[in-house]
Amino acid sequence: MSKSVVVIGGGAAGMMAAISAAENGAVVTLLEPNERLGKKLNITGKGRCNVTNNCSMEELLANVPRNGRFLYSAFSRFSSQDTMAFFEALGVPLKTERGNRVFPQSDSAFDISDALKRRLNKLRVRWERDRAVYIEADERGVQAVCGEKQRYAAQAVILATGGMSYPGTGSTGDGYRMAQELRHTVIEPVGSLVPLESNDVCCGKMQGLALKNVELTVLNKKNKAVFREFGEMLFTHFGVSGPLVLSASAHLRNWDKDTYRLVIDLKPALDEQKLEARILRDIAEQSNRDAEKIVAGLVPHSMVAVVLEKLAWPEGLKAHSVTREQRRALVELLKKFAISVTGPRPVREAIVTSGGIKVSEVQPSTMESKKVPGLYLAGEILDVDAYTGGFNLQIAWATGRQAGISAAETEGE
Repeated sequence: MSKSVVVIGGGAAGMMAAISAAENGAVVTLLEPNERLGKKLNITGKGRCNVTNNCSMEELLANVPRNGRFLYSAFSRFSSQDTMAFFEALGVPLKTERGNRVFPQSDSAFDISDALKRRLNKLRVRWERDRAVYIEADERGVQAVCGEKQRYAAQAVILATGGMSYPGTGSTGDGYRMAQELRHTVIEPVGSLVPLESNDVCCGKMQGLALKNVELTVLNKKNKAVFREFGEMLFTHFGVSGPLVLSASAHLRNWDKDTYRLVIDLKPALDEQKLEARILRDIAEQSNRDAEKIVAGLVPHSMVAVVLEKLAWPEGLKAHSVTREQRRALVELLKKFAISVTGPRPVREAIVTSGGIKVSEVQPSTMESKKVPGLYLAGEILDVDAYTGGFNLQIAWATGRQAGISAAETEGE
Protein backbone atom coordinates (compact mmCIF):
# COMPACT_ATOMS: atom_id res chain seq x y z
CA MET A 1 0.00 0.00 0.00
CA SER A 2 1.30 3.51 -0.84
CA LYS A 3 2.48 5.49 2.16
CA SER A 4 0.90 8.84 2.93
CA VAL A 5 3.61 11.48 3.40
CA VAL A 6 3.06 15.11 4.34
CA VAL A 7 5.87 17.58 3.63
CA ILE A 8 5.79 20.86 5.56
CA GLY A 9 7.52 23.63 3.59
CA GLY A 10 7.72 24.33 -0.14
CA GLY A 11 11.30 25.55 -0.34
CA ALA A 12 14.33 23.80 -1.81
CA ALA A 13 14.51 20.97 0.75
CA GLY A 14 10.72 20.53 0.91
CA MET A 15 10.23 20.32 -2.86
CA MET A 16 13.14 17.87 -3.21
CA ALA A 17 11.75 15.78 -0.35
CA ALA A 18 8.25 15.72 -1.88
CA ILE A 19 9.64 14.72 -5.31
CA SER A 20 11.83 11.99 -3.81
CA ALA A 21 9.00 10.53 -1.70
CA ALA A 22 6.62 10.53 -4.69
CA GLU A 23 9.25 8.95 -6.97
CA ASN A 24 9.46 6.14 -4.42
CA GLY A 25 5.74 5.42 -4.45
CA ALA A 26 4.38 7.59 -1.66
CA VAL A 27 1.18 9.64 -1.87
CA VAL A 28 2.49 13.10 -1.04
CA THR A 29 0.84 16.28 0.21
CA LEU A 30 2.97 19.43 0.30
CA LEU A 31 1.92 22.20 2.70
CA GLU A 32 3.11 25.70 1.76
CA PRO A 33 1.07 28.82 2.61
CA ASN A 34 2.93 31.14 0.17
CA GLU A 35 1.33 32.05 -3.15
CA ARG A 36 4.17 30.25 -4.93
CA LEU A 37 6.62 27.47 -4.18
CA GLY A 38 10.33 28.20 -3.89
CA LYS A 39 9.89 31.84 -2.90
CA LYS A 40 13.27 32.06 -1.14
CA LEU A 41 14.91 29.90 -3.82
CA ASN A 42 13.93 32.50 -6.41
CA ILE A 43 15.95 35.24 -4.70
CA THR A 44 19.11 33.23 -4.03
CA GLY A 45 22.29 34.21 -5.86
CA LYS A 46 20.78 37.64 -6.65
CA GLY A 47 17.99 35.88 -8.55
CA ARG A 48 20.40 33.64 -10.46
CA CYS A 49 20.28 30.67 -8.01
CA ASN A 50 23.66 29.18 -7.12
CA VAL A 51 22.34 25.61 -7.41
CA THR A 52 25.36 23.76 -5.98
CA ASN A 53 29.14 23.69 -6.04
CA ASN A 54 30.84 21.43 -8.59
CA CYS A 55 33.38 19.85 -6.23
CA SER A 56 34.31 16.61 -4.47
CA MET A 57 32.54 15.37 -1.36
CA GLU A 58 35.63 16.19 0.73
CA GLU A 59 35.40 19.80 -0.47
CA LEU A 60 31.67 19.90 0.25
CA LEU A 61 32.27 18.77 3.84
CA ALA A 62 35.19 21.22 4.24
CA ASN A 63 32.78 24.07 3.39
CA VAL A 64 30.28 23.11 6.12
CA PRO A 65 31.86 24.47 9.31
CA ARG A 66 28.97 23.45 11.51
CA ASN A 67 28.26 19.70 11.94
CA GLY A 68 29.59 18.81 8.50
CA ARG A 69 30.22 15.15 9.40
CA PHE A 70 26.49 14.71 10.01
CA LEU A 71 26.00 15.25 6.26
CA TYR A 72 28.46 12.54 5.14
CA SER A 73 25.73 10.01 4.39
CA ALA A 74 23.44 12.51 2.63
CA PHE A 75 26.29 13.84 0.47
CA SER A 76 27.46 10.28 -0.29
CA ARG A 77 24.04 9.41 -1.68
CA PHE A 78 23.34 12.71 -3.40
CA SER A 79 26.49 14.59 -4.38
CA SER A 80 26.78 17.91 -6.17
CA GLN A 81 27.25 15.93 -9.41
CA ASP A 82 23.95 14.15 -8.67
CA THR A 83 22.30 17.54 -8.14
CA MET A 84 23.59 18.76 -11.50
CA ALA A 85 22.43 15.59 -13.27
CA PHE A 86 19.02 15.89 -11.57
CA PHE A 87 18.36 19.42 -12.86
CA GLU A 88 19.76 18.80 -16.32
CA ALA A 89 17.42 15.77 -16.58
CA LEU A 90 14.57 18.17 -15.71
CA GLY A 91 15.57 20.30 -18.71
CA VAL A 92 17.64 23.00 -16.99
CA PRO A 93 21.09 23.41 -18.62
CA LEU A 94 23.72 24.43 -16.06
CA LYS A 95 27.11 26.17 -16.13
CA THR A 96 30.05 26.26 -13.71
CA GLU A 97 31.59 29.63 -12.87
CA ARG A 98 34.41 30.98 -10.68
CA GLY A 99 34.85 29.07 -7.45
CA ASN A 100 33.03 26.03 -8.97
CA ARG A 101 29.70 27.78 -8.42
CA VAL A 102 26.94 26.22 -10.52
CA PHE A 103 24.13 28.33 -12.04
CA PRO A 104 21.39 27.79 -14.64
CA GLN A 105 22.70 28.84 -18.06
CA SER A 106 19.75 31.26 -18.25
CA ASP A 107 20.89 33.03 -15.04
CA SER A 108 17.29 32.74 -13.82
CA ALA A 109 16.38 31.12 -10.48
CA PHE A 110 12.82 30.72 -11.78
CA ASP A 111 14.07 28.02 -14.17
CA ILE A 112 15.06 25.94 -11.14
CA SER A 113 11.83 26.46 -9.18
CA ASP A 114 9.70 25.98 -12.30
CA ALA A 115 11.45 22.69 -13.11
CA LEU A 116 10.77 21.44 -9.59
CA LYS A 117 7.10 22.46 -9.84
CA ARG A 118 6.71 20.64 -13.16
CA ARG A 119 8.19 17.52 -11.58
CA LEU A 120 5.86 17.81 -8.57
CA ASN A 121 2.86 18.11 -10.91
CA LYS A 122 3.95 15.14 -13.01
CA LEU A 123 4.27 13.03 -9.86
CA ARG A 124 0.81 14.21 -8.71
CA VAL A 125 2.06 15.73 -5.49
CA ARG A 126 -0.86 17.63 -3.95
CA TRP A 127 0.06 21.19 -2.96
CA GLU A 128 -2.17 22.67 -0.25
CA ARG A 129 -1.85 26.40 0.47
CA ASP A 130 -2.13 25.88 4.20
CA ARG A 131 0.12 26.73 7.15
CA ALA A 132 0.99 23.80 9.40
CA VAL A 133 0.20 24.55 13.04
CA TYR A 134 1.30 21.34 14.81
CA ILE A 135 2.20 17.72 14.20
CA GLU A 136 0.06 15.05 15.86
CA ALA A 137 2.11 12.19 17.27
CA ASP A 138 1.81 9.47 19.93
CA GLU A 139 4.09 6.69 21.16
CA ARG A 140 3.72 4.91 17.79
CA GLY A 141 4.92 7.97 15.88
CA VAL A 142 3.39 10.71 13.73
CA GLN A 143 -0.31 10.51 12.91
CA ALA A 144 -1.18 13.76 11.14
CA VAL A 145 -0.38 17.40 10.50
CA CYS A 146 -2.93 19.96 11.63
CA GLY A 147 -3.02 23.07 9.47
CA GLU A 148 -4.98 26.28 9.78
CA LYS A 149 -7.50 24.94 7.25
CA GLN A 150 -7.68 21.20 7.89
CA ARG A 151 -6.08 18.04 9.27
CA TYR A 152 -3.85 15.87 7.04
CA ALA A 153 -3.45 12.24 8.10
CA ALA A 154 0.08 10.99 7.57
CA GLN A 155 2.25 7.92 8.11
CA ALA A 156 5.33 10.07 7.71
CA VAL A 157 5.95 13.81 8.03
CA ILE A 158 8.92 15.72 6.62
CA LEU A 159 9.61 19.02 8.40
CA ALA A 160 11.40 21.37 5.96
CA THR A 161 10.28 24.85 6.96
CA GLY A 162 13.68 26.53 6.68
CA GLY A 163 15.27 28.70 9.35
CA MET A 164 14.45 32.26 10.39
CA SER A 165 16.20 34.25 7.68
CA TYR A 166 14.12 36.26 5.19
CA PRO A 167 10.83 35.89 7.17
CA GLY A 168 8.99 37.49 4.23
CA THR A 169 9.58 34.26 2.27
CA GLY A 170 7.91 32.18 4.98
CA SER A 171 10.92 31.27 7.17
CA THR A 172 9.29 32.40 10.39
CA GLY A 173 10.64 29.81 12.85
CA ASP A 174 7.40 27.76 12.93
CA GLY A 175 9.38 24.59 12.30
CA TYR A 176 11.50 25.08 15.40
CA ARG A 177 8.38 25.43 17.54
CA MET A 178 6.78 22.29 16.06
CA ALA A 179 10.00 20.32 16.62
CA GLN A 180 10.30 21.56 20.21
CA GLU A 181 6.71 20.47 20.88
CA LEU A 182 7.88 16.98 19.89
CA ARG A 183 10.77 17.13 22.42
CA HIS A 184 13.49 18.17 19.98
CA THR A 185 16.29 20.47 21.13
CA VAL A 186 16.75 23.65 19.09
CA ILE A 187 20.18 25.30 19.13
CA GLU A 188 19.47 29.05 19.22
CA PRO A 189 19.32 30.35 15.63
CA VAL A 190 21.66 33.18 14.62
CA GLY A 191 22.41 34.73 11.25
CA SER A 192 25.06 33.35 8.95
CA LEU A 193 25.90 34.97 5.61
CA VAL A 194 24.73 38.22 7.15
CA PRO A 195 25.80 41.91 7.06
CA LEU A 196 27.98 43.12 9.94
CA GLU A 197 27.51 46.06 12.29
CA SER A 198 30.25 48.55 13.16
CA ASN A 199 30.50 51.46 15.56
CA ASP A 200 33.11 53.11 13.31
CA VAL A 201 31.60 56.45 12.22
CA CYS A 202 33.39 56.22 8.87
CA CYS A 203 30.90 53.56 7.69
CA GLY A 204 27.99 55.99 7.93
CA LYS A 205 30.04 58.68 6.20
CA MET A 206 30.64 56.31 3.27
CA GLN A 207 27.08 54.89 3.26
CA GLY A 208 26.19 53.54 -0.19
CA LEU A 209 29.80 53.22 -1.36
CA ALA A 210 30.49 49.92 -3.12
CA LEU A 211 34.13 48.86 -3.29
CA LYS A 212 35.08 46.54 -6.14
CA ASN A 213 38.23 44.50 -6.63
CA VAL A 214 39.41 44.80 -3.03
CA GLU A 215 40.83 42.15 -0.70
CA LEU A 216 39.14 41.71 2.67
CA THR A 217 40.95 40.09 5.59
CA VAL A 218 39.25 39.47 8.94
CA LEU A 219 41.49 39.32 12.02
CA ASN A 220 40.48 38.01 15.45
CA LYS A 221 41.68 39.47 18.76
CA LYS A 222 44.89 37.41 18.50
CA ASN A 223 45.52 39.10 15.15
CA LYS A 224 45.07 35.80 13.34
CA ALA A 225 43.43 35.92 9.91
CA VAL A 226 40.16 33.92 9.99
CA PHE A 227 39.06 34.96 6.49
CA ARG A 228 40.68 36.41 3.39
CA GLU A 229 39.06 36.88 -0.02
CA PHE A 230 38.99 39.15 -3.05
CA GLY A 231 35.79 40.77 -4.36
CA GLU A 232 33.15 43.41 -3.58
CA MET A 233 31.77 45.00 -0.42
CA LEU A 234 29.46 47.83 0.57
CA PHE A 235 29.36 50.46 3.33
CA THR A 236 25.96 51.03 4.99
CA HIS A 237 24.46 53.19 7.74
CA PHE A 238 24.94 50.32 10.23
CA GLY A 239 28.31 48.97 9.05
CA VAL A 240 29.24 46.80 6.08
CA SER A 241 27.56 44.39 3.67
CA GLY A 242 28.07 42.98 0.17
CA PRO A 243 29.35 39.59 -1.10
CA LEU A 244 32.73 39.68 0.68
CA VAL A 245 31.18 40.59 4.03
CA LEU A 246 28.44 37.95 3.77
CA SER A 247 31.08 35.31 3.02
CA ALA A 248 33.24 36.51 5.91
CA SER A 249 30.35 36.43 8.38
CA ALA A 250 30.04 32.63 8.13
CA HIS A 251 33.57 32.38 9.60
CA LEU A 252 32.81 34.64 12.58
CA ARG A 253 31.14 32.34 15.09
CA ASN A 254 32.50 33.36 18.50
CA TRP A 255 31.12 36.84 19.05
CA ASP A 256 30.67 36.10 22.78
CA LYS A 257 34.38 35.24 23.21
CA ASP A 258 36.20 36.95 20.36
CA THR A 259 36.46 40.33 18.65
CA TYR A 260 36.97 40.88 14.93
CA ARG A 261 38.52 43.57 12.78
CA LEU A 262 38.17 44.00 9.03
CA VAL A 263 41.26 45.01 7.07
CA ILE A 264 40.65 46.14 3.49
CA ASP A 265 43.39 46.22 0.88
CA LEU A 266 42.10 48.92 -1.45
CA LYS A 267 44.93 48.32 -3.97
CA PRO A 268 45.49 44.52 -4.02
CA ALA A 269 47.03 44.62 -7.52
CA LEU A 270 49.93 46.76 -6.23
CA ASP A 271 52.40 45.82 -3.52
CA GLU A 272 53.53 48.60 -1.14
CA GLN A 273 56.62 49.41 -3.18
CA LYS A 274 54.68 49.80 -6.45
CA LEU A 275 51.93 51.78 -4.72
CA GLU A 276 54.47 54.20 -3.23
CA ALA A 277 56.10 54.60 -6.65
CA ARG A 278 52.70 55.50 -8.10
CA ILE A 279 52.07 58.06 -5.36
CA LEU A 280 55.51 59.60 -5.95
CA ARG A 281 54.70 59.87 -9.66
CA ASP A 282 51.33 61.52 -8.90
CA ILE A 283 53.05 64.00 -6.57
CA ALA A 284 55.65 64.87 -9.20
CA GLU A 285 52.97 65.43 -11.84
CA GLN A 286 50.73 67.55 -9.54
CA SER A 287 53.28 69.06 -7.17
CA ASN A 288 51.56 72.45 -6.84
CA ARG A 289 48.06 71.07 -6.27
CA ASP A 290 46.49 70.35 -2.88
CA ALA A 291 47.57 66.98 -1.47
CA GLU A 292 43.92 65.90 -1.24
CA LYS A 293 43.89 65.76 -5.06
CA ILE A 294 46.47 62.96 -4.82
CA VAL A 295 44.15 61.07 -2.46
CA ALA A 296 41.18 61.75 -4.78
CA GLY A 297 43.06 60.01 -7.58
CA LEU A 298 43.50 56.88 -5.46
CA VAL A 299 40.12 56.26 -3.76
CA PRO A 300 36.42 56.75 -4.64
CA HIS A 301 34.99 60.24 -4.13
CA SER A 302 32.98 59.44 -0.96
CA MET A 303 36.08 57.95 0.65
CA VAL A 304 38.38 60.97 0.21
CA ALA A 305 37.24 62.89 3.31
CA VAL A 306 37.45 59.76 5.48
CA VAL A 307 40.98 58.95 4.28
CA LEU A 308 42.14 62.55 4.90
CA GLU A 309 40.59 62.50 8.37
CA LYS A 310 42.41 59.27 9.24
CA LEU A 311 45.70 60.66 7.89
CA ALA A 312 45.24 63.91 9.85
CA TRP A 313 47.11 65.88 7.18
CA PRO A 314 47.09 69.66 7.80
CA GLU A 315 44.53 71.63 5.82
CA GLY A 316 45.87 73.15 2.62
CA LEU A 317 48.84 70.75 2.46
CA LYS A 318 50.41 70.91 -1.01
CA ALA A 319 51.48 67.78 -2.85
CA HIS A 320 55.15 68.87 -2.96
CA SER A 321 55.10 69.30 0.84
CA VAL A 322 54.01 65.72 1.60
CA THR A 323 56.74 64.18 3.76
CA ARG A 324 58.09 60.66 3.49
CA GLU A 325 56.26 59.74 6.74
CA GLN A 326 52.96 61.15 5.40
CA ARG A 327 53.44 59.25 2.16
CA ARG A 328 54.14 56.01 4.06
CA ALA A 329 51.02 56.59 6.18
CA LEU A 330 48.94 56.89 2.98
CA VAL A 331 50.40 53.66 1.58
CA GLU A 332 49.72 51.89 4.88
CA LEU A 333 46.12 53.14 4.97
CA LEU A 334 45.39 52.13 1.37
CA LYS A 335 46.78 48.63 1.97
CA LYS A 336 45.31 48.17 5.47
CA PHE A 337 42.12 50.19 5.84
CA ALA A 338 40.81 48.85 9.17
CA ILE A 339 37.26 48.75 10.51
CA SER A 340 36.17 47.18 13.79
CA VAL A 341 32.90 45.22 13.72
CA THR A 342 30.66 44.66 16.72
CA GLY A 343 28.42 41.79 15.59
CA PRO A 344 26.07 40.44 12.93
CA ARG A 345 22.79 42.04 11.86
CA PRO A 346 19.56 40.36 13.07
CA VAL A 347 18.90 36.81 11.86
CA ARG A 348 15.93 38.02 9.75
CA GLU A 349 18.46 39.83 7.50
CA ALA A 350 20.66 36.75 7.05
CA ILE A 351 20.72 34.62 3.92
CA VAL A 352 21.15 31.47 6.02
CA THR A 353 20.30 30.53 9.61
CA SER A 354 22.99 29.01 11.79
CA GLY A 355 21.57 26.86 14.57
CA GLY A 356 18.41 24.75 14.53
CA ILE A 357 17.43 21.21 15.43
CA LYS A 358 20.23 19.39 17.23
CA VAL A 359 21.69 16.89 14.76
CA SER A 360 22.45 14.27 17.44
CA GLU A 361 18.66 13.82 17.66
CA VAL A 362 18.42 12.94 13.94
CA GLN A 363 19.50 9.73 12.20
CA PRO A 364 22.05 10.87 9.56
CA SER A 365 21.47 7.90 7.24
CA THR A 366 17.70 8.53 6.96
CA MET A 367 17.04 12.05 8.37
CA GLU A 368 14.47 10.43 10.71
CA SER A 369 13.97 11.82 14.19
CA LYS A 370 15.40 9.64 16.96
CA LYS A 371 12.59 10.90 19.20
CA VAL A 372 9.48 10.55 17.01
CA PRO A 373 9.08 7.62 14.58
CA GLY A 374 7.95 8.76 11.13
CA LEU A 375 9.18 12.35 11.55
CA TYR A 376 11.92 13.43 9.14
CA LEU A 377 13.87 16.69 9.04
CA ALA A 378 15.55 18.36 6.08
CA GLY A 379 17.29 21.57 5.04
CA GLU A 380 17.96 24.73 6.98
CA ILE A 381 15.87 23.68 9.98
CA LEU A 382 18.78 21.41 10.96
CA ASP A 383 21.78 22.77 12.87
CA VAL A 384 24.05 22.73 9.81
CA ASP A 385 25.13 25.63 7.61
CA ALA A 386 27.85 26.33 5.10
CA TYR A 387 29.87 29.04 3.44
CA THR A 388 28.71 30.78 0.26
CA GLY A 389 29.15 29.12 -3.11
CA GLY A 390 26.16 26.79 -3.50
CA PHE A 391 26.95 24.69 -0.44
CA ASN A 392 23.82 25.59 1.55
CA LEU A 393 21.54 24.64 -1.34
CA GLN A 394 23.47 21.37 -1.73
CA ILE A 395 22.62 20.65 1.93
CA ALA A 396 18.94 21.30 1.13
CA TRP A 397 18.94 19.02 -1.94
CA ALA A 398 20.86 16.18 -0.25
CA THR A 399 18.94 16.15 3.05
CA GLY A 400 15.62 16.62 1.24
CA ARG A 401 16.43 13.68 -1.04
CA GLN A 402 17.43 11.49 1.90
CA ALA A 403 14.34 12.41 3.92
CA GLY A 404 11.96 11.87 0.98
CA ILE A 405 13.29 8.44 0.07
CA SER A 406 13.34 7.31 3.72
CA ALA A 407 9.84 8.64 4.43
CA ALA A 408 8.43 6.72 1.45
CA GLU A 409 9.80 3.53 2.99
CA THR A 410 7.99 4.11 6.30
CA GLU A 411 6.08 1.03 7.34
CA GLY A 412 2.34 1.42 6.89
CA GLU A 413 -0.07 0.45 9.61
